[in-house]
Amino acid sequence: MPQLIIEAREASISTGLNVRRILPFRKRRMVGPFIFMDHAGPVDIPINTASNLDVLPHPHIGLSTVSYLFGGQVTHRDSLGVEQIIKPGSVNWMTAGKGIAHSERFEEPDALAGGELEMIQTWVALPEKDEEADPTFENYQPQALPVFTDKGVWMRLIAGDAYGLQNNVKTHSPLFYLHTQLDRDARINLPTGHAERAIYIAKGTVEISGHTYQKGQMIVFGKEEDPVLKATEDTTMMMLGGEPVGDRFIWWNFVSSRRERIEQAKADWKAGRIILPPNDNKEFIPLPEDRSRPSSMPPQAEPLS
Repeated sequence: MPQLIIEAREASISTGLNVRRILPFRKRRMVGPFIFMDHAGPVDIPINTASNLDVLPHPHIGLSTVSYLFGGQVTHRDSLGVEQIIKPGSVNWMTAGKGIAHSERFEEPDALAGGELEMIQTWVALPEKDEEADPTFENYQPQALPVFTDKGVWMRLIAGDAYGLQNNVKTHSPLFYLHTQLDRDARINLPTGHAERAIYIAKGTVEISGHTYQKGQMIVFGKEEDPVLKATEDTTMMMLGGEPVGDRFIWWNFVSSRRERIEQAKADWKAGRIILPPNDNKEFIPLPEDRSRPSSMPPQAEPLS
């Protein structure tokens, strides 16, 4: 049986964009190095309100953000001067290291028509030795991400290694991350060889040992479990996990192994020492007013993005 079932909770990351938040969770902060997971969409809004979805420039430290789209498109801009449109099947992998700011804007209103916009964003906590590395950004196109197919099974390896698949997406610790689609009645085993593993059901339902799990649930498994996942309808899920990187503090958009480092990041953002994207520097998200100290869970009222 699974170790834990996590129910997605509603959160807001911009004026018009609500998401389903999966990680962090009060009973489970991380799965392997994955410390954050949001599922946005499908979004269907009037074209003239598209700007309300924009996530203004905001800072990160101590993590990599991983953006993956099922539909629509998003424009990323960051402190390095990168401007990258992400489309379905490609991966934006931004490593914040010692500090970076970025924005996510929805500048193609037609891409929102008909509820096409749908995306998953995860954060991967960096090992201590990489927490203060220089920030980097990489975009990986779909052809760089191997795809496996079998009867009723389709999967794309986003990063890491699983089922014998590997790619050149640069990671900082052992992990796996897969976009998987199952036809009704298709079966698949969970990847082995990783200390911590989970699935998130983005669409459909999955049966495991006679129990049925549904859209919006993350199912966390122990290392020794070898569950068979059976789709009871056409199903889309993310499979993820890896080796733990140790305890982490998290506050707003900051992650660190050291409490005092998050306090420094708060001061740096407030003082303007983390520079804005040069091609998106007219507005930004101010530091939330909060007197709490960084903890294992972010303040619930804060707009994590």
